[in-house]
Amino acid sequence: MEERLILISNDDGIASKGIDTLIRIAQPYGKLVVVAPVNAQSGKSHSVSLTTPIRYEIRHSSKNLEKYVLYGTPVDCVKGALTKILPRKPDLMLSGINHGANSAISVVYSGTMGAAIEASFYGIPSIGLSIITHDLDADFKTIEKTAPALIEKVLEHGLPNQVSLNVNYPVTTPDKFKGFKICTQTKSYWYEDFEETTDRFGNIAYYQRGHLVNMEPENPDCDENALAENYAAIVPVRADFTEYKMINELKNWNL
Repeated sequence: MEERLILISNDDGIASKGIDTLIRIAQPYGKLVVVAPVNAQSGKSHSVSLTTPIRYEIRHSSKNLEKYVLYGTPVDCVKGALTKILPRKPDLMLSGINHGANSAISVVYSGTMGAAIEASFYGIPSIGLSIITHDLDADFKTIEKTAPALIEKVLEHGLPNQVSLNVNYPVTTPDKFKGFKICTQTKSYWYEDFEETTDRFGNIAYYQRGHLVNMEPENPDCDENALAENYAAIVPVRADFTEYKMINELKNWNL
């Protein structure tokens, strides 16, 4: 029986604590091949490198673990892994663990989920995992204790073609963690606040800042509110932007 093959990537870069934790969680489940950006690529969503060449290099090789760095985006990492590095299509793809929330509308901007969604296009069961803190030394004990059960369920049941799981964890201790909750993506938007500064030439420049606006604060089934109650929120994600309810209405426009 062929050994299970698992692809791992992220958007925080090869040196992040999150990806080291994810490697440790995933090791019991098969041969791991890690292909991650050489440095942080947060907010890159589904971007790809079309005008610059991509290169990768191996950093570690042993019987059950290979680690590569790729000079590109998270989606570049998945594309490079599937076309140049892996001997075959992997049985599972894991992305993360991201330092920072990818719940609500943030999923659209997320490089972590960009990698997971890209893998799902090829029928690979894929999970993106995040914790809602940007602390580089975040405490992953709760995730280490509970994520294996989720991985085992995905390996057992699989996922529909081109569907991935967006999993966000609260910042909590294992004794206060309430478990997993299947959720919808919170209707939300980012309220932008550009912080003015000057560059080294004296020109006015801006840092993009902002905060998430929850448009359904009373909905107990959306991911933002589940996280606030110390649940890990699981949202099944499909990268199909079609608004099916509007198809017939548009046909009635008689264009």
